[in-house]
Formats: sequence, C-alpha cells, structure tokens
Amino acid sequence: MTPHVIEPDPQAGAAVKAADRAHVFHSWSAQGLIDPLAVAGAEGSYFWDYDGNRYLDFSSGLVYTNIGYQHPRVVAAIQEQAAKLTTFAPAFAVDVRSEAARLIAERTPGDLDKIFFTNGGAEAVENAVRMARLHTGRTKVLSAYRSYHGATSTAINLTGDPRRWASDSGTAGVVRFWAPFLYRSPFYATTEAEECARALQHLEDTIAFEGPATIAAIILETVPGTAGIMTPPPGYLAGVREICDRYGIVFILDEVMAGFGRTGRWFASEHFDVVPDLMTFAKGVNSGYVPLGGVAINAEIAATFDKRPFPGGLTYSGHPLACAAAVATIQVMADEKVVENAAHIGENVLGPGLRELAERHPSVGEVRGMGVFWALDLVKNRETREPLVPYNAAGEANAPMAAFGAALKKNGLWPFINMNRTHAVPACNVSEAEAKEGLAALDAALSVADAHTV
Repeated sequence: MTPHVIEPDPQAGAAVKAADRAHVFHSWSAQGLIDPLAVAGAEGSYFWDYDGNRYLDFSSGLVYTNIGYQHPRVVAAIQEQAAKLTTFAPAFAVDVRSEAARLIAERTPGDLDKIFFTNGGAEAVENAVRMARLHTGRTKVLSAYRSYHGATSTAINLTGDPRRWASDSGTAGVVRFWAPFLYRSPFYATTEAEECARALQHLEDTIAFEGPATIAAIILETVPGTAGIMTPPPGYLAGVREICDRYGIVFILDEVMAGFGRTGRWFASEHFDVVPDLMTFAKGVNSGYVPLGGVAINAEIAATFDKRPFPGGLTYSGHPLACAAAVATIQVMADEKVVENAAHIGENVLGPGLRELAERHPSVGEVRGMGVFWALDLVKNRETREPLVPYNAAGEANAPMAAFGAALKKNGLWPFINMNRTHAVPACNVSEAEAKEGLAALDAALSVADAHTV
C-alpha cells in the first residue's frame, strides 16, 4: 500500500483538541490530567496527527484493528449497506445479519452455532453470564485475577485488574481465583507442569469451598490480554473443561481480544483443543469499524431458551452496518490469509525479534505471546523479577514506564502499555517490514527502561 501523503494542518489540530477538551469525557482518565493526541487520519498499520507525525500502531487501537485501518473492501461494504438498509430492529431476519452469524458460527469451535449479537465485548460477557445463570439455576461465577472482561456492571465485577476497584460492589456473586502464570507464580511452581497442576488443584479447592452446586460458570480469557498475555500452560484449559463437566458448570471463554486471528488462529481456543459452552467475541470480528460483539452459544444452552424467552436484548443487536463490516472483514481475512500471516509474523519475526531484544536489554524480564499478541514484562532486576514500576503505579512511581512510552512515540511507534508491560500487538496483516520497524523502535526505547535497572 502506498503511504498516505500527510499534509500538516496544526490549526485544524488545535481546533479538534480544543473541542475535545471542552466537551469529550474520556474513559479511565482524570479529565484535567490528560492531553489526547488529535488524530488526522489512519491507513493500514499507521495513523498520523495534524502536525505531520506518523505512527506505526503497535496497539491496533485497543487491540481490535486486526486488518488495519481503512481497509477498502470493508469501507465499501459499509457504504453499500448504508445505501441499501442502514438499520433495522433486531427482531427481524435481515440478510446481512444472518450472513454474519453464519460466517462466525462456521469458524467457532464445536457446536457453538447460535450467535447472539451485542454492541461490544462487555455486553457479550453480561449476556453470557446471564445465559449461564439461567441455564444452571445457579448464581456464582468464578473469574481470575489478572483478567479484564469489560466495564459494565457484571463485567467489571468479574474483572480482576485494578480498574474493578472503584465499582466493585462485592455482591455480584463473583468469586476470584488465581490462574496459572509461571513467571510470577502464586503457587511457587518452577515448571509449566507444576504450575498447571497446582493451578487446577487451587481451582478445585476454590470450587469445593464455595460449593459446586452454587457455581453457574467459570469465565477465563483464553489468553489473557490487557492483564499481560499469559499463555496458559499445556493442559490447563483442558483441565478446566473437565472440572466444569464434572460439576455441571458452564465454561465461558472470553475471546474478545484473542479472537479473530490475533493468536494466529481464528480463535485462541484452537491452540488448546478446547471447546467452551459459551464464547464471547468483539473487537477483531470487524476490525472495530462499527461496534459489534456477541456470544457464540452451544446447542444445549441454546435449547434452554427454545420455549423459554431469553430475558435480554439490545436495540442495536446485529446492527446491519456492523454486520456488513463483519461479513467483509471475515471475507478479507480468508481471501488475504490474514490469520496465516499473523501466525507467520509471530513465529518468524516478532517472536524471534522480541527474544533477541530480551537478550540485549536487562529491563526485559520475560517475552510472552503468539501470533501478533505479545508482551514484554519489564523489570528492575532480572534475578528478583521486581517489576520496573509497582503494581498499578501512578504519577511519579510510574515515571520509568512513562519515559519508556515517550521514547517509543518519539521513535514513531504507538505502544500499548499497561503497568510494567509493553505489548506488541500490531494488526494481524502487518507486514514483515512493518514488524521489523516496530522491533527497531522498541530496541531504541528499551535503553530508557534499561537505565532504571539495578
């Protein structure tokens, strides 16, 4: 793709920034302390500002532009659908909605063949949990620390990271447990096999003390995303599947971030040969071009609502523009072998490149990931594994990571940074040259993080 010619227009950028600061209330932010970048445009793996600065997006937006920005086939599909039927209520059968559901069901594992559409991932989690509770007649849901499931009422209570704290009611029927994470093992394990076995025993113990007959569901991100891209050890998800089967617990896999090619497969569950009862999705289903999410439902749970109404719905469920974007995105991913590209980039470019950076930079404690879904765990000391900044650090305590992030942007790379980690999560159709450009920017910026090691 020929790079877009950037025409700087600082005056227009200043006007956009002024209107934003006057009227836009931003997510997860102290409104008076932020300085959002005014974006002038985007194409492929890049975006640019009004001053003419161009950035390689190693965050994929919020890990959702799986086919990059402004893919012409998806833009055209949205335009064509708008000319044909812009919107229609969800109670009707609409061709593009039916086709989107068919294409998604064709790719989900096992018998996850019924699709309930939502506007995004949090609503998908809300409705998946509601289905599990109604199907089982139970109330409790188990979720992991080091997780993120969304910011709506149930989803934020299920979330295991600090964004939950301000809204945690403590009465949502949620019980948290430790999922496996060998690098910072809560089980004092020294091998993946030990970590897997001890994590499964911990989950069994939690279920026993909570009462198996009170637990409706266990929800896990197949590969946790924002919390650190901790790929589960071999056998863990299969073990959770067996536990759920034994106790009649619904197994929900959250594939909102990991799905649709991100890990080098259509869904991350394929790496582990595990089929959940419910699977949530969003983000990459249409590269975020129009808000869309959903729940893929197995035959048994779907049958629960054959004669009994499901008490849930959304005005914009299966919105035609969003579904048209999904149909086009899935077709693009198939035709252009986007999933295969993500696997190739991970195996041959990002994986080896990030591990080579770790050999040279003492601030890199661990490299984790697959496909185009990677994290660098930055540390003060490799021996003690002390994080570069404290857990949930803010202000001056977060200065080393802030300086590292600033260096990345100065080098033309827009990062995804969370706590003491930087994630390498470019578009699934990123080229080898673009991935290597990102690695070079990381290499240069890591010298800033290295200066804070001991």
